Amino acid sequence: MLVAGGFGAGKTTLVGAVSEIRPLRTEETMTEAGRDVDQTAGVERKYTTTVAMDFGRITIRDGLALYLFGTPGQDRFWFLWDELAQGALGAVVLADTRRLADCFPAVDFFERRRIPFAVAVNCFDGARRFTPQEVGEALNLEARTPVVLCDARQRASGKQVLIALVEHASRLHTAMRHQSADPPPHW
Repeated sequence: MLVAGGFGAGKTTLVGAVSEIRPLRTEETMTEAGRDVDQTAGVERKYTTTVAMDFGRITIRDGLALYLFGTPGQDRFWFLWDELAQGALGAVVLADTRRLADCFPAVDFFERRRIPFAVAVNCFDGARRFTPQEVGEALNLEARTPVVLCDARQRASGKQVLIALVEHASRLHTAMRHQSADPPPHW
């Protein structure tokens, strides 16, 4: 499963909160050289950034585990998304309503590749609250795409996001399997 979204949305935090293992992080300190490249408006207190990926794991049951890959949020690292997305069964698009437009590239990425995804709205302290329906409409999502509110810092909240994603992906994969099992129409 991928965890994607805009710069500073909380991807590293979410992976770390739900992972049962110590997560692998590729965080580096932001430098003056990146000041003109990284859009820090709204996340001025952010001093590090993911430069490759985050990795975590959560066991569902014996023999079944979810591997979580957090993507970097800045445009200059998007070339990694194609590699991380290979074989992905689903994705979480982590949204920050203070910078909602930052989610559009992730939403577009998963829609184009037909990778099931759920949007998780990270409810930052002091940020204006919106309903899942309002966020779904603002992002112009299909009605079936789950939108859930979360606190990326809280393990239980992150698990609810993953449950919503797994249920959604399972429904879509089952529907696709049934469609491919139908005999071709006769002309």
